[in-house]
Amino acid sequence: MRALMPFLPCIAFALSACVHTSPAAQAAPPPNSARQPATPPLLRLTPEQAVINAAAVAPDGVKGIFELTVRGTGRDGGYLYLNSQKDYRDQRSLNIEISPSVQRELADRFGIDPRVYLAGKRIAVRGEAKRVLINFTYNGAPTGKYYYQTHIALSAPEDLTVAGEQVPLM
Repeated sequence: MRALMPFLPCIAFALSACVHTSPAAQAAPPPNSARQPATPPLLRLTPEQAVINAAAVAPDGVKGIFELTVRGTGRDGGYLYLNSQKDYRDQRSLNIEISPSVQRELADRFGIDPRVYLAGKRIAVRGEAKRVLINFTYNGAPTGKYYYQTHIALSAPEDLTVAGEQVPLM
């Protein structure tokens, strides 16, 4: 026994490393203060920032709250487009795409056609800006030439607010 005395601290240390931890204790979640939020907060972006960031992450998009003045509007195939530039083809333009069903809900909310109501207004839109390929066509056939636009598809009327309204941050 006397011969083991110098080694007792080493033996005790080695045995302490063999302590069993229950699976339940190993899988316990961290305390609330250590948890990370499930989703990061949305950024507020200008049209120019949206265009630059959407191009940088294409084909993915950039999520955020996009603030713009509606300088141009148009319709195509039943969709309404709200544009941050007078010319929707301008590469700096951020174009909000609104389906017929969302247009009807906005018309009920505003009491007038959203194209008329929103023209010239400052708006904020929650969504995802994506770079979209636009093909040039001649007699209905693609010419092989194209350019890009940056679109946000408005998925719900509550994702659009008019100057002074608050956008709820989910």
